[in-house]
Amino acid sequence: MKKIKDLKPEEIDRIVEMGWEDRTTFDAIYNQFGISEKQTIKIMRKEMKPSSFRMWRKRVQGRKTKHEALRKDEVKRFKSTRQRNISLNKYK
Repeated sequence: MKKIKDLKPEEIDRIVEMGWEDRTTFDAIYNQFGISEKQTIKIMRKEMKPSSFRMWRKRVQGRKTKHEALRKDEVKRFKSTRQRNISLNKYK
């Protein structure tokens, strides 16, 4: 598992962006950056205004689309239309 302090600013920006995306799971963030759900929440708290963080946390908490294990079987993996344009993404 990676440490938050070892992340580059552009990686942190991408983690925040992926955190905001409703269909991107915490597992996908972990697979790409080695950052756990708990670490992702810590990054979101640090990088966002307090009111925005509270709104995001309320929206994400218990959301099935943010947790791969809770998703329906027919939902495989969501790929953002912007994904291929982002150089740090490992998935093509």
